[in-house]
Amino acid sequence: MPLLLLDDKLVVQAASETFCRAFDLRIDAVVGQSLFALGNGEWDRPQLRSLIEATASGRAAIDAYEFVLKRGGKPDRILILNAHALDHEANAAIRLVLAVTDITAIRDSESAARALVEKNDSLIREKQVLLQELNHRVANSLQIIASILMQRVKRSQSEETRDHLRDAHHRVLSIATLQRLLASNANGDVALLPYLTDLCASIGASMIADPRKLTLNVTADASSMSPDQSVSLGLIVTELAINALKHAFPDTDQDHCHIGVAFAASTSGWVLTVSDNGCGMPDDPAKAKSGLGTGIVNALAGQLAATVAVTDNHPGTNVTVSHAGASVRESSTALGTFVSNLPVEG
Repeated sequence: MPLLLLDDKLVVQAASETFCRAFDLRIDAVVGQSLFALGNGEWDRPQLRSLIEATASGRAAIDAYEFVLKRGGKPDRILILNAHALDHEANAAIRLVLAVTDITAIRDSESAARALVEKNDSLIREKQVLLQELNHRVANSLQIIASILMQRVKRSQSEETRDHLRDAHHRVLSIATLQRLLASNANGDVALLPYLTDLCASIGASMIADPRKLTLNVTADASSMSPDQSVSLGLIVTELAINALKHAFPDTDQDHCHIGVAFAASTSGWVLTVSDNGCGMPDDPAKAKSGLGTGIVNALAGQLAATVAVTDNHPGTNVTVSHAGASVRESSTALGTFVSNLPVEG
């Protein structure tokens, strides 16, 4: 370590070889010289002078003082200085030891690391902006496709064709709703409560003729899923909600009709339930299987590693899609449960 031994006048009495080598000084140009005259006077700085003089008088000591040594035509050096008076007899001359540690390389590394972090942060922010813009454009494109499908519904002369086009329209809207949420969300996860609420609002607005007679409610906690998982979940809800709206209430004059969509997650897994208080399952098992669109729902549930169970709701039908294991992010289930009465007329 570079060391200097100074007297009470701050004249160098001895210098280590490492000091002379570190600062390109000859030993004879150091010993016998004032500390503040070394080199081209670059050590003569007011604050350093005050600290060294206070140390020589016994009023203070320098511990880990950071000092920038500026030398004309050469790179700056960032130094850590420590100076202490040696123990001496009452009438003996004061001697100071000045120890110098060069931390220039460390500071340069820290600056480079900070610059790299800032660059990475900037790239991440740019990527997020581009991703949000992409999601926004995809959502707009899907909305256009959904509108075209609805125009085809109005023009078609076949009721069966109109049904198929309506189903396609709702499936497209399911993904468009997801893309719209992603476009407004920087972290990439999909909050299920607003997603399912908006999705069912779209379905209800286009399929429920009289909201006073038939309601579609969404109940969900504060969980979120990845976009891929959310697509499958949203399409499952779309299939089951459309199926209930088509088949659960054949009596168009029936009042107090209700369809409920509920999602809840815990540490052991999650459960999605779509239930109604309609006419219930057909007596013929073959018709029940066909009416519930089992193939589509089971395929989507398989993508989520979930199982599907259909039970009698007394009255109506209850479809449960459940997954064992953590696959959702719970932002705060302590926020409680939110219920949205749907649809919103528009």
